[in-house]
Amino acid sequence: MKKAKVFAVMTISSLALNVSAQKAPQLRSDNIDEVMAAMTLEEKAQILVGGANNFFSDGAVVGAAAETVPGAAGTTAAIPRLGIPETILTDGPAGVRINPTREGETKTYYATAFPIGSALASTWNTELVEEVGKAIGNETKEYRCDVILGPGMNLHRNPLCGRNFEYYSEDPVVTGKMAAAYVRGVQSEGAGTSIKHFAVNSQETERTSVDERVSQRALRELYLRGFEIAVREGKPWTVMASYNRVNGPLAQESHDLLTDVLRTDWGYEGMVMTDWIGQRNTGAQVHAGNDLMEPGQAQQSEEIVTKVKNGQLDLKDVDTSVRRLLEYIVKTPSFNHYAASNAPDLKAHAAITRRAANEGIVLLENNGVLPFSKNIQKVALYGVCSYEFLSGGVGSGCVHPPYVVDMVTGLRNAGIQTTDSLTEIYQKYVEFAKLKFETDRNPAKWFQSPVMGQQKYPEIDFSDFSFSKEVGKADAAIITLGRQAGEGIDREIEGEFNLTEQERQMVKQVSNAFHQVGKPVIVIINSGSVIETASWKNYADAVLMAWQPGMEGGNSVADILTGKANPSGKLTMTWPLDVTDHPSTKNFPNASVDIYSFTSAGGKMPGYHFTNHEEDIYVGYRYFDSFNKNVSYPFGYGLSYTTFAYSKPSVKKSGEEIEVSVTVKNTGKVAGKEVVQVYVSAPEGKMEKPAKELKAFGKTRELQPGESQTLRMSLQRRDLASFDEEQSAWVVDAGTYQFLIAASAADIRTSASLRVDAMKEMTTNALKPQVELKRLSVRK
Repeated sequence: MKKAKVFAVMTISSLALNVSAQKAPQLRSDNIDEVMAAMTLEEKAQILVGGANNFFSDGAVVGAAAETVPGAAGTTAAIPRLGIPETILTDGPAGVRINPTREGETKTYYATAFPIGSALASTWNTELVEEVGKAIGNETKEYRCDVILGPGMNLHRNPLCGRNFEYYSEDPVVTGKMAAAYVRGVQSEGAGTSIKHFAVNSQETERTSVDERVSQRALRELYLRGFEIAVREGKPWTVMASYNRVNGPLAQESHDLLTDVLRTDWGYEGMVMTDWIGQRNTGAQVHAGNDLMEPGQAQQSEEIVTKVKNGQLDLKDVDTSVRRLLEYIVKTPSFNHYAASNAPDLKAHAAITRRAANEGIVLLENNGVLPFSKNIQKVALYGVCSYEFLSGGVGSGCVHPPYVVDMVTGLRNAGIQTTDSLTEIYQKYVEFAKLKFETDRNPAKWFQSPVMGQQKYPEIDFSDFSFSKEVGKADAAIITLGRQAGEGIDREIEGEFNLTEQERQMVKQVSNAFHQVGKPVIVIINSGSVIETASWKNYADAVLMAWQPGMEGGNSVADILTGKANPSGKLTMTWPLDVTDHPSTKNFPNASVDIYSFTSAGGKMPGYHFTNHEEDIYVGYRYFDSFNKNVSYPFGYGLSYTTFAYSKPSVKKSGEEIEVSVTVKNTGKVAGKEVVQVYVSAPEGKMEKPAKELKAFGKTRELQPGESQTLRMSLQRRDLASFDEEQSAWVVDAGTYQFLIAASAADIRTSASLRVDAMKEMTTNALKPQVELKRLSVRK
């Protein structure tokens, strides 16, 4: 392999020197045609392959992400002869992921750990998410990077997906609007984004090969819709093609996906890169519309050259991708010689992450104990994650921040003490647990490496006597239930979605002990995704979903507990009574299955080799509402310390635009913000439809008691369309549509109706399933 690399470098360099005796053109934004005309085939092939293995300059291998920005994910190849610089790609999306220290330097390179995707989405505040994106974009360019690999925007098809923490919602409108805001924020700073993972990367198990089999309608309305919104409204510089198959072909080799849908139907003009993987069929990837192969291998460049020469790959496809790469490069900080400071304002960005986390925290239960009264001066703090608070998930999405504020620190910063002996026990246990974990860690389990993120450590047991002792010392008890998940691993039902028996007993025993003397118990959930709550939530006086809220987490939770901030977050996914209530669980990977024995017997394992999306369009609340299923917490749900009244609903149209307005009044006693959701119920038509679908949303400013604000939320007539597979078209049926203005999917406050004319928008006939799928239906 080493000889092949040297040969490739020497060949490219020799050819480059013999292209012309004249001075080669130097890349500018206005001479891309001239530069392309000067490029050799070998140089064209080289620039389409990431620079992880072979840069070239005067016959020598130079550069690499690890040398330029240690810890960055990858690069594009430099061609110095033509003035084409390398560009640097860094992992995300919750912040810039680079090494915090560098060999031989005392300077540090920590980055801000912002709230994870599910936490940001739960703010329902696109302006705030755009502000977060702007801060991330600033850190991206200040740390000498050009593109952050985010946002992640796959749908929460099932709560067991290990990477849900990076993603926004089970709903494509929330997903698309949040992603577009993030993209606009980052790119306003002159850095780029890469929306990912395109598309249907709905599970981590066998993610590099599983065939996600989905109807064309479910693809268009759910799994692709969020990406479409982000492309049209955010205009991301790049899109990342996922590992998995979509209805047969690999997404990275799917012309239907990367050209027909992305470019023909949506008008995308940017660059597409692969997710990080080795050599596949590079020629097929380029033909499909993949412009950059990451992280890059010399053999991929060689393959492109060989296939062009023997007619297996059209040079026009290569030239199209080269042009897109160059159009991307001329926008980058690297090309524009931005003087990176390596010193972003982490203090200012910490304030942004704290504010964003405050708005994303969701108050699930409260019997009046929150916010804390002045009588709460000291608390008994239970749960390992109270002392090792999880700021984010594990894998490429983790960030290396300068600190993470735990619950002890956050409470003390708010003037609330923790009981001494319990705090000492837990803090010493966490030290021990970290050492033991590292000693026992299997190096083959890369996701357990400390550089891949914080780990969740086992809980510890206490006797009934110890609980009674703490009751006498504290004014209240707080229990933090933590969950960790991440890249490459899906969650298990027992012990990850469900509480362990040890955790159940802790909640029960603490609650019983404190309630016997009239003292409150609050549960904090420190998790990136949904957990089971129905069996235990009534033990607690209040339950707070803190998510994994970034490095200021403990301060943000304390802000909510003390009333410094009024919770305004609302759920962007349904919390079921049981994970098996989701119809998708039937076809989701099961950790107890022996896939290897099954494969050796000649079979193909559902959920591993292929996943049939039999639930079809009925994902999340679309299923629970349409089939009248009870849930623990509905989509869009979240409590406040105040109350709001809705009045004066209105819906009107002007051309293709539809505007929904409602007046929201704070009818309580403290200031607060309210999230308003607009669902649409369509008239009966040829195609069956969910009971209602989210089409727009808005969030008020902070309203003082008695203050009102009229929210105006807009959508297009096209947004009311369903996808008709027979016609390959988006179709709006003529009729009267009900606009349901709501505080959650289960709390419709008022409504208005509008007569809408029919419309049809044709699309390509792309991504047709290669097998017949069973499809859930309310009409059966």
